[in-house]
Amino acid sequence: MNKNKKTVLALLFLVLVIIAGPVAGRRDARFGGSDDAGSVMVEEITGVYKPWFTPLPEIMLGGEVPGELESLLFCVQTGLGVGILAFCMGRMVERRKWTEQEKKEKE
Repeated sequence: MNKNKKTVLALLFLVLVIIAGPVAGRRDARFGGSDDAGSVMVEEITGVYKPWFTPLPEIMLGGEVPGELESLLFCVQTGLGVGILAFCMGRMVERRKWTEQEKKEKE
């Protein structure tokens, strides 16, 4: 194995450790987001709040998802959404260029 492959593998391992660290080390972490604020407000108004279901990550981890992991998942979701949006916009721009080029060639 050459030096570049070793470096890439070491960096990938480091990324996995950084991602898995918050999950393995902090199962009792608390995250206060808009969902929590909403449930508190409903409970203040009606006196009773019962969630409809338990989120799958909470079932899998046996407790609330750590804030760091939740932020990571949100960032990944945002990145994917922006990537898809940028791809679609790029395709539309290129399509316009192709159609204009085809019109010029026909003339």
